[in-house]
Amino acid sequence: MSYASLKGFRDILPEESARWREMERKIHDLMRRYGYGEVRLPMLEATELFARGVGEGTDVVGKEMYSFLDKSDPPESITLRPELTASAVRAYVQHSIAQQSAFTAWYYLGPAFRYEQPQAGRYRQFHTFGIELIGSEHPEADAEVVAAGVDLLAVLGITNFRLRLNSLGMPDERVGYRAALLDYLRGRASELSEESVRRMEGNPLRVLDSKKEQDVRATADAPRLTEFLGAESLEHFERTRALLDAMGIDYVVDPRLVRGLDYYTRTAFEFQGLDLGAQDALGGGGRYDKLIEEVGGKPAPAVGFGFGLERLLLASEAAGASSTAAPEIDAYLIALDDEARRWAVKTTHTLRGAGLRVECDLLRRSMKAQMRDANRKGARFAVIVGSNELAARAAQVKNLGDGSQRDLPFDALVETLCEATPHLPTPDQTSP
Repeated sequence: MSYASLKGFRDILPEESARWREMERKIHDLMRRYGYGEVRLPMLEATELFARGVGEGTDVVGKEMYSFLDKSDPPESITLRPELTASAVRAYVQHSIAQQSAFTAWYYLGPAFRYEQPQAGRYRQFHTFGIELIGSEHPEADAEVVAAGVDLLAVLGITNFRLRLNSLGMPDERVGYRAALLDYLRGRASELSEESVRRMEGNPLRVLDSKKEQDVRATADAPRLTEFLGAESLEHFERTRALLDAMGIDYVVDPRLVRGLDYYTRTAFEFQGLDLGAQDALGGGGRYDKLIEEVGGKPAPAVGFGFGLERLLLASEAAGASSTAAPEIDAYLIALDDEARRWAVKTTHTLRGAGLRVECDLLRRSMKAQMRDANRKGARFAVIVGSNELAARAAQVKNLGDGSQRDLPFDALVETLCEATPHLPTPDQTSP
């Protein structure tokens, strides 16, 4: 019997994972420049965390979570995390981070899980990069988070995107708006899609997020949330916009922009990849000033975002900016006989100990086949050794970039290869 991966789950094979590592390296470097600390969170949480934090009326909680009973007595419902903000907030509360610092800046990378129809760049197991700033209620925090998203796209070479911006106000301000919007939608129910009619009663704001043409037409004249916002929310939004303007960040104010999770307040934003077609959401986020209190902590303002790594890779490739990591192999040791193979195995171990990326042939192939393998793997150098080289204690070293070749004494091999390798300082190593 043969097996295949489950629907919506996929294998990332070595050639593709090199692109993932390069993207993740750029993300870690960006976060180092911003001064954020990495937090690593468990993939399983209590189901109640997401029901309370994300919102029981959302599609995520209502339809998309992988939840099941564990083996405790009595059994408890646990869930594979469908997003990471609630988990980050749970960790913030559990470890009393507020008592250690008035301001917290975290980031994370990792998989999340949602039972939804797979689509371009989104699977049932998908991968997220996100940041969370906790402790500041001021527009400066909102602006920094948006700027981090802009900088992320820049370092990945993604330039053809649109930044949409809106304010969702505070929960009490949305009460009146929700009633007005629901009344409007009920009057146009016959014009809405079946999905929007289903959503309408439980979460009417989500109807505005529909990309279906009939829903867009039917809601063209819908009430706007900004008409229901109080002075503080409006001022917060205007100051956030002023800061983005000062940084030269382009955006469009979109009254239709809502977020699918209940915890958002005030600022909401989304990045669209304009090279991706219909499935164009790269990432987004906003402010969630009530979430920490909702999951049992003391009230604290917070703002953050999440980006899908799969979508970022697609956008980077569409922009022609996707690249693999630097050559995976610094040197490939080619042995021509049994004695040379013993030397190659020993020397490979020594060179790896010096920090070099080295391979040697394990299939006892011909020299031609070994050279072909070295070229296929992008090796910088081929180190060729047979009986003559062993007798002379000097290897033939071929630069596979320019084709030049020279004899190199064994006792100079480590130092010379390290000097020629950009990712390493010259080590103080003994010869092989």
